[in-house]
Amino acid sequence: MNSVALHKMKKILSQLSSKTGKGTELISLYIPPKKALHDVVSALRDEHGAAANIKSDQTKTNVQGALVKTMQRLKLYNQTPSTGLAIFCGALQANSSGNEILTIHDVIPPKTVGTYLYRCDDHFHLDILNEMLKEEKTIGILSIDASETGIGIVEGSNFDVVNVLTSGIAGKHRAGGQSARRFERLREMEMNGYFHRIADYAYKAFLEEKEVAGVIIGGPGYTKSEFIKTKLLDYRLQKSIITVIDTAYSGAEGARETLDKSEEFLKDIRLMEEKRFVQKFLKAVNSSEALVSYGLKEVKDSLKKGSAEIVLVTDDIDMMHINLKCLKCENNNEVIITTQEFNQRTWDNKPCSKCSKTDYETIEKDILDHFTDLALNSGTQIEVISSKTEEGSMLKSFSGMAALLRYR
Repeated sequence: MNSVALHKMKKILSQLSSKTGKGTELISLYIPPKKALHDVVSALRDEHGAAANIKSDQTKTNVQGALVKTMQRLKLYNQTPSTGLAIFCGALQANSSGNEILTIHDVIPPKTVGTYLYRCDDHFHLDILNEMLKEEKTIGILSIDASETGIGIVEGSNFDVVNVLTSGIAGKHRAGGQSARRFERLREMEMNGYFHRIADYAYKAFLEEKEVAGVIIGGPGYTKSEFIKTKLLDYRLQKSIITVIDTAYSGAEGARETLDKSEEFLKDIRLMEEKRFVQKFLKAVNSSEALVSYGLKEVKDSLKKGSAEIVLVTDDIDMMHINLKCLKCENNNEVIITTQEFNQRTWDNKPCSKCSKTDYETIEKDILDHFTDLALNSGTQIEVISSKTEEGSMLKSFSGMAALLRYR
């Protein structure tokens, strides 16, 4: 699944997870790839007939309306997609006034749907899709030295430093004699206790809370190697050590440095892919040719011309593209606004630029969907970049959207 489809799916699931029905009237439907669609429609007709027995008139109307809309949506498919199909439909509150609108979302899952499922409930059943979205490859990061240890997790396009453990161990003792030997014995005991704490927290973070596919250990000096030799790490983590990296820092900063220096071992991790895209853009910005554009108008123009090779968009861009076709003169008027402005509906009174009338036929799309439509004509690659990463923050300083160009 490409980054655009993944972003759209996550956005839909996030929206649906907060929705509830006034009764048991929200439909969740999962169809496995080998299930014939005419059999599904037949089953939904039976459900429509059974819904006639619902006592509440409002709930009955909403359930039957959702079933009809779902059957209509299924008619748009000639056959079940190769991974199956998920449909969510129901009457949802559209605004603060309490008005309800019958809403439907159909999703082609990133992995195969295993079993047929129909549910009519007061919420949407999203667990199956949420489980599919879990990252298959999660990596644990340990950045260790004698003073502190940073513990981080790389998952998809996210990297989080989940904890920093401090050792509390004093530095090396410079005086000689028995005092020095006693000090070193105490220091060894404290170091052993510190190593046990690192191993215990790694077990909790990397096996209990997450199931990491591998561990990368970094840090300055020899402390990291001494820790590995103790074999205090759970045997599953010990066996999954991918590499050991020398860094200048430890703790949280060291965990980030360890990640940056591990790129060759993490090529298939989404976070590293996003790093490469943004770094390629930044390098192009500073080159003499500067085959780049950034900003809404510039990126859109490069898509229309077909000069954009790769378009980068942060995942928090919240804009809508609206095409207003005048019903009198058939002139197309284009508006790009924020979602908040879209919901306020101030744009639909804008007079036609040709005849000044305000009667329109409208086509409303998320800006990412609009960019995707434009990209189809030129084979442009669109990549959604997480706004929570360092690279995402860099891209946001260029208005959150940029293009690497084939030519000017």
